[in-house]
Amino acid sequence: MNIKTLPTPDSEFDHHYWMYHALSLAEKAQASGEVPIGAVVVVKNQSISEGWNQSIMCHDPTAHAEIIALRQAGQHQKNYRLVNATLYVTLEPCMMCVGAIMHSRIRRLVYGASDPKKGGVAFLTRMMNIRVKRIDIKTDVLSQTCSKMLVDFFQQRRREKKLRY
Repeated sequence: MNIKTLPTPDSEFDHHYWMYHALSLAEKAQASGEVPIGAVVVVKNQSISEGWNQSIMCHDPTAHAEIIALRQAGQHQKNYRLVNATLYVTLEPCMMCVGAIMHSRIRRLVYGASDPKKGGVAFLTRMMNIRVKRIDIKTDVLSQTCSKMLVDFFQQRRREKKLRY
């Protein structure tokens, strides 16, 4: 998958285009030995920041794709409030990332694969019922492609581990 071969997005909400971009970032993570998760923040149909998992490389448990992308977006906008932004991420965000998403006031969250073990979107939905601010959530965008990348990655890791022992 090469983002340069993709056509430009047709509309502000061309979810497949931006999810493919996030998948290309996930490939960067995988090439670095990281869990392949990518994220991109979009405002007015333009990418303003991107991130991929870097926890292992940076020795930082907070270096998730979403956190990196949100930090860069805040710097780009010169404001931590990202009220007109959409965050695309290949895997359902964890609780830590959900907290950052809520605090950033992202308008829209779009993710690919669900994460029944560590995903925090159910919590986010409950919190939105308490808070006034709503976040539009779109799930399952290219979910099979996103899931396959993660499944393949962890299968490879298990094979490598078996070879070492």
